[in-house]
Amino acid sequence: MTNLKVNLPGLKLKNPLMPASGTFGFGDTKAAQSFDLNKLGAIVLKTTTKKAKLGNPAPQIALLDDGVMNSVGLTNPGAQQVVSEKILPLRQKYPNLPIIASVGGASIDDYVDVAQKLDQAPIDALEINISCPNVAQGGMHFGTDPETVEKLTSVVKKKVTHPIYVKLTPNVTDIVAIAQAAARAGADGLSMINTLLGLEIDVKTRKPVLGNGMGGLSGKAIQPLALRMIYQVHQKVDLPIIGMGGISNAQDIIKFFLAGASCVAVGSAHFKDPQACLHLAAQLEGELEKMGVQDINDLVGQIDF
Repeated sequence: MTNLKVNLPGLKLKNPLMPASGTFGFGDTKAAQSFDLNKLGAIVLKTTTKKAKLGNPAPQIALLDDGVMNSVGLTNPGAQQVVSEKILPLRQKYPNLPIIASVGGASIDDYVDVAQKLDQAPIDALEINISCPNVAQGGMHFGTDPETVEKLTSVVKKKVTHPIYVKLTPNVTDIVAIAQAAARAGADGLSMINTLLGLEIDVKTRKPVLGNGMGGLSGKAIQPLALRMIYQVHQKVDLPIIGMGGISNAQDIIKFFLAGASCVAVGSAHFKDPQACLHLAAQLEGELEKMGVQDINDLVGQIDF
């Protein structure tokens, strides 16, 4: 039997699959409630901010032929409510499920405040979201400058006890420099990539398909870019990578491992299959057995360039 278990800082995963941040909300979406979440490797929660956010104007989601556009805008009830009303009930229901809480902010102080609040909750790791393209302040603006990334990561790392995974934006010229800055500051891992800032237009109305105009592009269309960036970062930075970008079948997962990822997150595939992670885990074991691979960890970074 092929080993699918993956051990990362703060995380012991029974398989390398987890829903990407926002996909399952706080474990309270219809998709999240459609099956036993214990069958996941882990769950990444929706990004939490200091105060409640209502998000961007509707429509917030647009399904394209080769991807998904979104401009949700980090809708959440605020850090205090997330801890008491979201995380605590989720932990009570799933005491052994690895939980990664996602941190957002409009300033470094915001990030620290949110991280400290979430750090006190029964979670296993923190994802520091410095890459959301759908907010006017914070988000991606913190993830495009190496000095800022290093400062933010360093400050947060010193204030929390759980491992931190810095979520990188692809909307940069040199993602390796950003990853190196996070590593210098003490990050325990990286999460990559977030969505690409894009624009889709409805020809009939001559208006953007999203209420906020521009938004984040995810799905199959961005996969080659995600693989390229993960490969480049893995060559230069010695940190585990949670890889994502249009994963919809077992071979996609294997591609991400070969490029350098140590586990994967799935987002857009859930629009077609709410139990995508569950089904992908089953497919993955069979695919690896056909390849003669006994341990999925052996594939990390083993692309034959």
